[in-house]
Amino acid sequence: MRMVDIIVRKRDGGALRRDEIAFVTAGVTAGTIPDYQVSALLMAMLLRGMNDEETAALTEAMVASGHRVDLSSIPGVKAGKHSTGGVGDKTSIVVVPLVAACGVPVPKSSGRALGHTGGTIDKLESIPGFRVSMDRESLLAQVREIGCAFVGQTADIAPADKKLYALRDVTGTVESIPLIASSIMSKKIGEGTDVLVLDVKVGRGAFMKTAEDARRLAKTMVAIGARVGLRTEAVLTAMDAPLGNAVGNALEIRECVDTLAARGPRDLEALCLTLASRMVYLASGGTDLRSAETRVREALHSGAALHTFREVVTRQGGDPRIVDEPGVLPAAADTRPFGGDTSGYVTAIDAERIGRASMALGAGRDRVDAAIDPAAGLVLHAKPGDRVEAGVPLLTMHLGRDARIDEAVALLDGAITIGTEPPPARPLVIDIVDGSN
Repeated sequence: MRMVDIIVRKRDGGALRRDEIAFVTAGVTAGTIPDYQVSALLMAMLLRGMNDEETAALTEAMVASGHRVDLSSIPGVKAGKHSTGGVGDKTSIVVVPLVAACGVPVPKSSGRALGHTGGTIDKLESIPGFRVSMDRESLLAQVREIGCAFVGQTADIAPADKKLYALRDVTGTVESIPLIASSIMSKKIGEGTDVLVLDVKVGRGAFMKTAEDARRLAKTMVAIGARVGLRTEAVLTAMDAPLGNAVGNALEIRECVDTLAARGPRDLEALCLTLASRMVYLASGGTDLRSAETRVREALHSGAALHTFREVVTRQGGDPRIVDEPGVLPAAADTRPFGGDTSGYVTAIDAERIGRASMALGAGRDRVDAAIDPAAGLVLHAKPGDRVEAGVPLLTMHLGRDARIDEAVALLDGAITIGTEPPPARPLVIDIVDGSN
């Protein structure tokens, strides 16, 4: 089998066979196929598309390139969650202990931030002492004993995807929906859970800008899950404005604690309840959503979810005082107000500009090896639909050690729109793709 023949077949619009895709994936993993040939094939896949069979074959080959976690020693149905990423998206940190408090085990693997969207691992590491590295036996033991754990993504799960993604990132081929779907699902399948809920973000602050593209991606991933026996649902959620009020690592941890204590922002709590309910619903057999919603609300309002989060922090080396004493978290030495020149209603908040401004303040990274300041970020004081008055700041900037303040202010100047009338209400949950639709 020759790589050039495979490239030509896809270039000319043909569908690749399963054995051809397996050949490519094995060569990528072993490093025996030159990057220039892999890049040519990726471009052909982007331009010519991939059918369902090709997408499934690529996903399964990438899973087979590494190790699939065996969770059989953990009793019960194990649930997974994944978000496609957004500004202020801290839902995993709330949802994981919330679902675990309902008796559903959740071993959660997450990544770091790159670009204007935050990473769950960076947020958790802003907790003093918190460790995200653990061996597999420690992970299994923690999930058995307290119901959940947070770990960084490991190199032995879908290693072919890591190499392919690195090439996609530098060759302009990231936007292919089949490639995005196979990338996400190969890692989720490799993590070994029984059910999976996907939070597919759509809007200005998300990778998917339109509901049409987000729905295509969601349907593709749900179909892949069905093929391999992983029951999967996708929740399409709005990401035009940031989720919650805080954007920045320690600031978001503080907001997560508030939400687990049932005093968080309404939009964040509502979405976390929805995602957690879908996970409990699937883990319970998918027959009684109302019962799942009741269990999740009880776990939140009884304090059980907050107790589970405290256990996770303690078990993973973090300082549990953050739950009751938020001052233990890193805090910026300098804060500055922004905005407040006009009275009216907030009609729009550009999530991408807010995320980029938070990066400029020190909360994000534009290179994998760049450092972040856990205390940096910003806190919004108004959301779309809120009435604001002149003289009252729209947000507060929390300046990191090397904050690029002028850059942040320039981004914020165009980020929040004030009008004379409130905007029409827009749903946070746009659609749910469950295989039947």
